[in-house]
Amino acid sequence: MAQQFNATSQITSWDETNVSSDNSAEDSADKKISLAKVVQQFSGDLVGSSSIEYVMCYQSKTEAVFTGFESISLTINDKQGQFIVKHDGKFEQGVASSNFVLVAGSATADFVNAAGYGKFKSTENGQAEYQFNLELV
Repeated sequence: MAQQFNATSQITSWDETNVSSDNSAEDSADKKISLAKVVQQFSGDLVGSSSIEYVMCYQSKTEAVFTGFESISLTINDKQGQFIVKHDGKFEQGVASSNFVLVAGSATADFVNAAGYGKFKSTENGQAEYQFNLELV
């Protein structure tokens, strides 16, 4: 049975590089694909850190969709380990949000048989509220 864990993330590093863009027309100047490498810390029901690689497709300066993988090293209660989640998200009106799933077979140590999913929504100052729904077998 899945348990819910809530955590706040704080971005500590964001490095974004353009992969491609088509600036040949004025209306497409903000359309681009970029790769973002992100590092963050977690606090709350789980404590730890993560590194993320997002591929982002911008429709404008203020709208994008993204996918990516986040490698999370964490402690929940007295259990420690790592797992990877796959994101499917969007950025609009200044807010990033994503639904994610734990990648089967990616968990280690105390989480080796874990399964789950979750979501996040960004708040302010490089923070986001994460909700994890995990089966910790």
